[in-house]
Amino acid sequence: MNGTTVVEFFLLGFSQFPVLQGLVFWLCLLIYLIVLLGNSFLIVITIVDSRLHTPMYFFLRNLSFLDICYTSSSIPQILVIFISKRKSISFIGCALQMFMSLGLGSTECILLAMMAYDRFVAISSPLQYPVIMNKVVYMQMASWSWILGCLNSLVQTSLVMILPFCGNHTIDHLTCEILAVLKLVCADISLNVKIMTLACVILLIVPVLLIFISYIFILSTILRMKSAEGRLKAFSTCSAHLTVVILFYGSALFTYMKPKSKDTQTLDELIGLSYGVVNPMLNPIIYSLRNKEVKEAMRNVLSRNLFLWRR
Repeated sequence: MNGTTVVEFFLLGFSQFPVLQGLVFWLCLLIYLIVLLGNSFLIVITIVDSRLHTPMYFFLRNLSFLDICYTSSSIPQILVIFISKRKSISFIGCALQMFMSLGLGSTECILLAMMAYDRFVAISSPLQYPVIMNKVVYMQMASWSWILGCLNSLVQTSLVMILPFCGNHTIDHLTCEILAVLKLVCADISLNVKIMTLACVILLIVPVLLIFISYIFILSTILRMKSAEGRLKAFSTCSAHLTVVILFYGSALFTYMKPKSKDTQTLDELIGLSYGVVNPMLNPIIYSLRNKEVKEAMRNVLSRNLFLWRR
């Protein structure tokens, strides 16, 4: 089939379940508000409380800001699609959405590995931690996470959007997800597949291995601690990060590396919602509930504001 000029794409997320679209709309709106409020509050808390001016919470601020940007790149468009009769997105809008979602997702992969290394240094070498993880080092680590993630997204998005598309411009997905858009291409996509596979290895498999190795050393160090209180404190500083890693990488690996036989439209859309909406909502909740320092900072800020309000 000959390629055609594309002006817009049509998104048909959950089109086979029209009754559920209203419910999903309000659910997505509620989750989006929670994401904005929860992550914004976590950013403010870690900035206001001077005790949280450490590499760990610097990375956490980056993660919260990333989650806000990630959901903002897709959720508003999803909400519009659900309530609009013409469920379309412009070619430029689709490219921009693909670039942002892929870039921010790639950045989070690397950032979570950086956070695992930070916890490894903090627990394995507590006396040398301020020297090893100085301000220059952790700022460069965060910067390279953003640079590599955006560079990967720029390459992959450009290689997809320059390809010719067939006559059907309907995307069977909630967003302009790269795998869904590639299905509309009427040209050889072997180069795209090779680059995507290489990116999955570098940005998914390698960070997972680094996180796994870091936690092996962390667990070994914790088990060698003589004090039960010390072991509990060390584990509590890692439990929130480990929970976020399992949720994020679990959905990401399933999305991009699942067998072809399990490639169904409804499953893709549900995984897409979990990957792009639910995880960013849970991150601030997990760090708030499982981190003693964050809970104390929240109590201090809230009590201070309540005192000022009463005055």
